[in-house]
Amino acid sequence: MRYAGLLYRALHPRGHREPLAGEGARLHGGRFNPTGLPALYTALSVAAAIREANQVGTLQPTTVVAYEADIEPIFDASDETALARYGTTREAIAADDWRLRMREEGRSPSQRLAERLVSDGFAGMKVRSFARGAGAADSIMVLWAWGPHPPMRLTLVDDEGRLA
Repeated sequence: MRYAGLLYRALHPRGHREPLAGEGARLHGGRFNPTGLPALYTALSVAAAIREANQVGTLQPTTVVAYEADIEPIFDASDETALARYGTTREAIAADDWRLRMREEGRSPSQRLAERLVSDGFAGMKVRSFARGAGAADSIMVLWAWGPHPPMRLTLVDDEGRLA
């Protein structure tokens, strides 16, 4: 699928200088990227972005940014048939033990899915947010490939130069 529209991301205040970097995810890994694979965890709403960035503890200071996106191909993880083609299910990618599995096995099932999707040429994946407090309608977009040009165009919205 193709996604064209706004995406949001809540950054740690120290990371606001590099809103297009996926370094934190690359260094530490995430639900949908193993350590070593850069990723941008964005959301389709501001509320979902804030939940994603503050999954542990109490709300911490964050800088929220918006991006104009026109990206394809995007894997739609709400499609059970598409997940089945990759040998997985919604329940498997929603599993709360992904960090434990990453430590014990080197990769969690959701990270293995991400690697397969990247190798098949997907720029990202649209998936339900599993952050605390997220509802069924809260979606995120995990990006593994992005840049200034189509078909993976992601542009920071900062017309007033506030992050400069």
